[in-house]
Amino acid sequence: MTPGPGPAPLLIACALGIERFALRGGDFGAAAGPVTVLRTGMGPQAAERAVTRALAESGAPGAAVIATGFCAGLAPGMHPGDLVVAEETRDGAGHTPCTGTAVLAEALTRLARVGPGRAVHTGPLVGSGHVVRGAERARLHATGAIAVDMESAATLRSAVAAGVRPVAAVRVIVDAPEHELVRIGTLRGGISAFRVLRTVLPAFFAWHRSSLLPGGELDGHAAPSDHPGRDVSLRPESDQAS
Repeated sequence: MTPGPGPAPLLIACALGIERFALRGGDFGAAAGPVTVLRTGMGPQAAERAVTRALAESGAPGAAVIATGFCAGLAPGMHPGDLVVAEETRDGAGHTPCTGTAVLAEALTRLARVGPGRAVHTGPLVGSGHVVRGAERARLHATGAIAVDMESAATLRSAVAAGVRPVAAVRVIVDAPEHELVRIGTLRGGISAFRVLRTVLPAFFAWHRSSLLPGGELDGHAAPSDHPGRDVSLRPESDQAS
């Protein structure tokens, strides 16, 4: 992210190399401003460190932030390839409200009609420091959460701690109660989730454009909470080394 005149940039944070690879396969022509992908590394601590440093070094205090990548679904009936749009992220440190959930959900639903996506689910996204399986999955679902991942809550909490900005989390379900996976990318569910993740950028850009409109749905950006991997700009492959 390079500061300068023009629209506030968009920071897309993901944890894994395979997630970043999926995102790099998208079309960036519809972006409303500079777009950066940040591979944070796995886990909440890595996400917090990477996002805090990236925003501090960006010189762009109003940068919008989206946490994305894969997640585990918690609700019965979910399938690999389904999309989750967080209304808020939660973990042991608290919760962070997301902005523009309806904009993202609508844009992703439109994409799902013409692409490999399935259902789009909205609700709370909970953070965990470890992979969640079996009975623990059911316990988290009983709290009202619809999906779990390791980085989104820490990513958004760190983002709003650094300043007022629009934040969101969109995850692709890689496994679900009836479809637990052992390893991402080795079974059908992992492949399905990867293909869906490749399609999400137009929805992210629509959300980002909405965040730049005064009086629009994303006005009232998330404020800093009361508690408190480095990567390169995401550009077409021809403009950027791997």
